[in-house]
Amino acid sequence: MPDERAALVRRLRAAGCVYAEEEADLLAAEAGTAGELADLVDRRVAGQPLEHLLGWAEFCGRRIAVGPGVFVPRARTALLVDAAAAVTGPAPAVVELCCGSGAIGVLLADRLAPRWLAATDVDAEAVAYARRNLAGLGAEVFHGDLFAPLPRAWHGRLDLVVANAPYVPTDAVALMPPEARLYEAPVALDGGPDGLAVLRRVAEGAAGWLAPGGHLVVEVSEGQSGALCAAMTAVGLVPVVVRDDERDAVAVTGRASGSGRSGVADGQRGN
Repeated sequence: MPDERAALVRRLRAAGCVYAEEEADLLAAEAGTAGELADLVDRRVAGQPLEHLLGWAEFCGRRIAVGPGVFVPRARTALLVDAAAAVTGPAPAVVELCCGSGAIGVLLADRLAPRWLAATDVDAEAVAYARRNLAGLGAEVFHGDLFAPLPRAWHGRLDLVVANAPYVPTDAVALMPPEARLYEAPVALDGGPDGLAVLRRVAEGAAGWLAPGGHLVVEVSEGQSGALCAAMTAVGLVPVVVRDDERDAVAVTGRASGSGRSGVADGQRGN
C-alpha cells in the first residue's frame, strides 16, 4: 500500500540509505510476507548490506549470488573486466585470484570464452559462492592461497591472471563504511601496512605462472599505482596503468616478457 511504502522509505532514508526508494522496492520484492519484510528492514536499518539481505549483487548487468561475510562486487571493478578483456587474445587460459563471489570470472567467461577458467580464494565461504556463481561455465574453483591450489600443469601457461585482491591499508580498514568493515570478511579488505602486501605476492607469483606475453590485471587505488608498477617491474612484468575517471577506478596490467597468445601493443591501451 502507498502509505506503508512511504513509511518504509522514510525509515530507510532516516537510517542513511541514499537510494531509499529503490531499496524499499527491492526489499519488498524479496519478502514473502509482511513479517519477512519487517525483518529485512530491521536488519537493513541496523546496517547490514542490502546485497546480503537480497542474496545477490548487481555487477555489470548480472546478478551475482552473495551472502553474509562475502565481499560484494563494486561497480568500479567493471574496469578490471574491461582491462582484462582488452589485453587478452582468443580462448585464453584464465585464473581469477582472490575471487570472492567469482563475479569477475562470470563476466570473463562470457566475454572471452576461455579454454580453461579457474578461480581461487582463501575464504571457504567465498569459495562456496564462487562455485555457485560459476556453475555451468566450465570453471574450476579452488580453496587456497593465491596460486597454491592450482594444478601445476598450468604453471607458465596462463594467458590471464586477474585479481581484485585486498588493497586497503590496515590502518584504513577502520575508516571504511560499516557495511564493508563489519559485514565483509577482513581477509577480503586488509591489504597490509601499505595496502600492497597481497598484490606484491600476486605479481611475484604471476611472473612464473603466466605464459610469455600473458597478462596480470589487478585493481588498485590511484595513490598505490606507482608503487605497484615498481613491484611488477621488479619481478619482470611490464606494467601499464589504466584509469576510468567516471568509475573512479584504477587498474594495472602487467605483461610477461616475450611473445605469446595474449597481448596488445602498449600504445593501444589507456595510460
